[in-house]
Amino acid sequence: MSVNRVTTRTVPEGLDRARTPLRGRDAELASIEERLDALGRGEGGIVRLEGPAGIGRSRMLAEAAAAARGRGTRVYEGAADPDGQFVPLGPLLEAVLSGEEPLSGAQRLRDLATAPGQRFWLLQELGDRLREAARNGPLLVVLDDLQWCDDLTLLTFHTLAAGLSSHPILWLVAVRAGSVPSAVRTTLDRIRRAGAHELALGPLGDRAVARITEDVLGAPPGPDVLRLAHRAEGVPQLLVELLGSLREEVVTIDDGTAGLPAGPPAPRELPSVARRLDQLSDEARELVRTAAAVGGTVTVALLAELLGRSSAALITAVREALDADLLAESGDHLAFRHDLIREAVEAGLPLPVRRALGRQAAGPPPGRAQGDTAEAGTTAPGGTAEADRLRAEAAELAATAPGPAAERSLKALELTAPHAPERPRIVAETIPLLWQTGRAAQARELGAAALAAGGLGPEDEAFLRLALARLAVQFDFSEAVRQARAGAELPGTSLAVRGRLLAMLAVGLSMSGEHAAAERVAAQAWETAARVGDRTAEATLTTVRSAVGFHRMDLAEAFRQAERSAALADALGVSTSLWLPEGLWHALLANTTGRTAEALALADEGIRIAGEQGRTAATRMWLMTRTRVLLETGRLSDARADAEAASPAAGDPGPGNLADVTLRYVMLRVALHTGDRRTAEAYAAEARRMRSDAAPVVRHFGTWMLALMADFEGRPDRAMAELDAVMTSPAADRPAYAGLIDPADAPALVRMALRAGRHDRAAQAVALAERRAVLNPGLPFLAATASHARGLLDNDLGPLVRAVRLYEDCPRVLARASALEDAGRKLAATRKPEAVPYFEKALALYARAGAERDVARVRRRLRAAGVRRRPSPARLDGAWPELTPAETRVARLVARGLTNRQAAEHLSLSPHTVGTQLRRAFTKLDVSSRAELTRLVRHRDDGE
Repeated sequence: MSVNRVTTRTVPEGLDRARTPLRGRDAELASIEERLDALGRGEGGIVRLEGPAGIGRSRMLAEAAAAARGRGTRVYEGAADPDGQFVPLGPLLEAVLSGEEPLSGAQRLRDLATAPGQRFWLLQELGDRLREAARNGPLLVVLDDLQWCDDLTLLTFHTLAAGLSSHPILWLVAVRAGSVPSAVRTTLDRIRRAGAHELALGPLGDRAVARITEDVLGAPPGPDVLRLAHRAEGVPQLLVELLGSLREEVVTIDDGTAGLPAGPPAPRELPSVARRLDQLSDEARELVRTAAAVGGTVTVALLAELLGRSSAALITAVREALDADLLAESGDHLAFRHDLIREAVEAGLPLPVRRALGRQAAGPPPGRAQGDTAEAGTTAPGGTAEADRLRAEAAELAATAPGPAAERSLKALELTAPHAPERPRIVAETIPLLWQTGRAAQARELGAAALAAGGLGPEDEAFLRLALARLAVQFDFSEAVRQARAGAELPGTSLAVRGRLLAMLAVGLSMSGEHAAAERVAAQAWETAARVGDRTAEATLTTVRSAVGFHRMDLAEAFRQAERSAALADALGVSTSLWLPEGLWHALLANTTGRTAEALALADEGIRIAGEQGRTAATRMWLMTRTRVLLETGRLSDARADAEAASPAAGDPGPGNLADVTLRYVMLRVALHTGDRRTAEAYAAEARRMRSDAAPVVRHFGTWMLALMADFEGRPDRAMAELDAVMTSPAADRPAYAGLIDPADAPALVRMALRAGRHDRAAQAVALAERRAVLNPGLPFLAATASHARGLLDNDLGPLVRAVRLYEDCPRVLARASALEDAGRKLAATRKPEAVPYFEKALALYARAGAERDVARVRRRLRAAGVRRRPSPARLDGAWPELTPAETRVARLVARGLTNRQAAEHLSLSPHTVGTQLRRAFTKLDVSSRAELTRLVRHRDDGE
């Protein structure tokens, strides 16, 4: 009888440190290889890799980076982590400034990243550096764990990816599947619309699991080992950690096969699970460990009972555990994302604790009857006192620190039982705090849930609807009207709350463009506010009166009422910069009537104060408002940067009506001035959606945007067809400028109408412009637009030249350039030499604005007039011919050693404005540091 020789050994040491081959990802790797091949041919793009925790995203990125290096591609690798979210741009800077070949100008980029107010300059600088590097060969930029990236990294990533799409730069980003922050979801939506290639990593197949098991253990697995390996359910990280934790003591290799001679092992702690637990707060960690001890699925009510807290008090901890991918929702229960995760958490608990929690979960705790629960209909006395204290603190902090105030208000809500009588009022207090700190979707869900629960008294419901109406004004004008109207119509409410609801209804109707209805409601609201002496409602209604005056073209009255409303707010101790939406109106009014410097100062102040106090919603609303001002002053790149920074998030409630009438309109205009057809078409698609909005003002903006786009495409007939419905609508609903957005649009409308053969529409636009000017003789800007429109209609040089003269003292750069161009065009027909100075001035203004399409058009006119040389921009300072006076002033202050913030204070400008001017000076002077600029200033100004 022969006996087979049996050899037995343990798994070799050190294998856990060896890198096992990548298994089961051939299709995904092939897809990435295709993108790398395209990159080698000069085609950039974005690849998004998505999958749950432990599925192998980071390993795939490492393999892709290695493959790229093998092709000679420069690779920049960065990764976010949950503890680094407060380091602005940390992951992206790590990628491009570390490694073997960092980007040039690394120190300057680091300085910009840490200097306050330099975000847009940093973005520009980083884009320039990447563009420069891509000229020398293709680049691969890898970003891991996008779900933990800070907002600035997300903004910079999608902005650069879009702006550098024509360069050989491939962006490879990985993100965890499932729930991610709203800013991350917005970024993912944007790159999807931009054509990103998407790869989803799923569980590994049986063959790949068997191969990895063999790689880790050093021998093919036997049936018992394979059964154990399959418990990882194809998640490679769990599989490798499970096997690695067992092989030293449990797995043996007999006759070349790995087996488990002692049978299935006891659960062990796993490193990745331990790391995720460590990243949780104490409350969330305690909740996860308690759920693990209970086993299986568990209700929040049971966890609350075991932890001695109310279910509401566990909201934050539950959300944290879900976001960490430890727990998942399963109907009305919570379950662990994976059995191995639950076992690993349970293995870390002392045995007595596990047994005690298990017994407690199986029956009622000692001293409590089976029918007792922690979910009583009223709040415990101690909880009420604590909730009252938190509400008082929230109210005290609300004016200066809305973030901490929101957290205290939420905590008070957690301590308040679902049916407690004070709960609706706490919800109404919490909604504006959440909105102000950028959590509008959460605020609306909270309010909607409170309304849906029913059982509200009329006063409580009125307060809730008032909070929801003010929340909605940023996102959905019609929803603001609906909520305010529903609240005002409730029977049995106090005069005070009814007055505020009527005032909010008047604001909503005014913003929506329903001017006649707004005026009627405002009159009713005035009467109610006067009876109760409500100065806050009076301040709001004074803003509505200003808007009514604007609609009637009585701009002097509009300004008087706007200034009175600001004075009333100031007397009440309310910062106009934080009084929204009312506070925005004064800036928009000043901008529309040519008082652009005043409008810009108001917007800059609003952004500064809102930023200092951490008011995300207010900052975005002021940025949106400033985009309109920057556009009209000819600062196209700054307007585009503000629009990018204020872009709506995917989770925002409603269509984003304020964004419709500010940044979306601005982005289309900028695209038309710069000849960016692709962007223009994208915003024209938004305009088509706007044209069917419930709010008349949004429909009017969408219509004008589509008319501008049709004119851009050389279809004036289509442009006039778009405008016909607006220009013939009833006077009560017609905007003050007959469908136009701004008085300076009147000449553009006249051109469109004349090209389309619609002399009647051109005459209508001129008549309105002239009526505006006559009614408001103290505003030269209005006289300039009227004279410009009249000159075009009559083909008369006299009014055109008068318009040029009137525009000289107005900071409306694009309007002035347009008048100069039209006057030059008229002269060129018979007196070409006299036309040249007009064209050259128009060209200089367009060039300074960055309006490339307009620059190209005027250059064609100059060539037709016989000018073959390239005209130089106006030289306003002999020592600094390259710079504008504003840029020269900033350059000289910086050369004296002032920081951007100090220079801003010296010039009464915002740091952002100073940063923009300094960046332009650097570009025009071809310098790359403050030291170089200082040497140049000393040489030119002092002769050193």
